[in-house]
Amino acid sequence: MAATHPTHGARPATGTYARSAKREWAGGLTVFAAVTLMIVGVLDIFRGIMGIAEDDVFVTTQNYVFKFDLTSWGWTHLVLGAIGVLVSLGLARGALWARIAGVTIAGLIIIANFLSLPYYPVWSVVMIAFSGFIIWALCMPRSDSRAGR
Repeated sequence: MAATHPTHGARPATGTYARSAKREWAGGLTVFAAVTLMIVGVLDIFRGIMGIAEDDVFVTTQNYVFKFDLTSWGWTHLVLGAIGVLVSLGLARGALWARIAGVTIAGLIIIANFLSLPYYPVWSVVMIAFSGFIIWALCMPRSDSRAGR
């Protein structure tokens, strides 16, 4: 007797397979951005708390063009981190507003970390790199299920 069941592992039609792979890739990047933004936000919250508490972890410089009080840097990082965490929750749900807000918040985190380079240089560079990856992941073209119709 011949079996009439489809063979296991058979690929669907090329167009369907390609759309499915692109959708999975875009979905994976959105999850990557959500998780990374959550981590960046939490770390920025901790950095903000350290700045507000005026911890001895930070280096103080005398001749820096963008010299601000360490407490004001702490509040800046705390607020950006909290917003980043909230936006990452929206990204996990796949909301369009969260993609736009995620790029905006990651850009602001890059600017804040650039301006606070003299206070905590290595960590600022790490946060700039993470935020750059977030922006990249959120700006990749996403194929929605509605786009194929």
